[in-house]
Amino acid sequence: MIEILILSLVQGFTEFLPVSSSAHLILISKYLNFQNHNLSLDISLHIGSFLAVIVYFAEDILNFIKNKKLFFRIIFSSFPVMVVGYFLIKFELVEYLRNIKVIGWTTIIFGMLLYIGDKFQVDKKNIRDFSLKSAIFIGLAQVFSLVPGVSRSGITITAARMLKFKRYDSAKISFLLSIPTLGVITLFGLKNLFNTGNLDFSFLDILSVVLSFFFSYITIKYFLKYIQKFSLTIFVIYRIILGLIILFMAYL
Repeated sequence: MIEILILSLVQGFTEFLPVSSSAHLILISKYLNFQNHNLSLDISLHIGSFLAVIVYFAEDILNFIKNKKLFFRIIFSSFPVMVVGYFLIKFELVEYLRNIKVIGWTTIIFGMLLYIGDKFQVDKKNIRDFSLKSAIFIGLAQVFSLVPGVSRSGITITAARMLKFKRYDSAKISFLLSIPTLGVITLFGLKNLFNTGNLDFSFLDILSVVLSFFFSYITIKYFLKYIQKFSLTIFVIYRIILGLIILFMAYL
């Protein structure tokens, strides 16, 4: 039960903060030797985050009917990470990236990029300025998030800030981009679970969905409030400290 609470907390907080959820889940499972972190639990955690972003941005999603251009640009921007991710899984290259040293270096390097991107001069761009050019640039940047430690939220916010979007709108673009990505991850995971012949979701799986949803929703809500008043520097500092600790442990 404690494992489920910790993993749900980590998934909910780190999926939408620019700190890399995959890196935290890998590190926690590895060093705390969790026994419950299996395929069905991983799917459950992502379902919770997926439902949270759907519920929080329900109004924006309904507005896609009126703003079809934005909808198609969000989908279009998600294609690169889906295509590259598919080939990484197909050719079994994912495990090569789940390396502690890689996580340590990417945590630091992309944390510094987040700092640089956050310091770009802003032209007061908001989500209405999310053009096809923006969709291509942010979509290609999102591919880097397939490497643990990069952070999907972090790299998309960095890219949006480089395009001179306001912090709030950079985060909102990042969250909207997470919808198709989390949706595909959930479907792919369910497909793999179906192929194993084990479709029985336990009480712990259901609990992880609920907890992951709760922590994800809270994170989205208060992160958006936070960046309306403050910079992203605190997350940069956290990433650098975490990266240095990881590298110390990896090279020790």
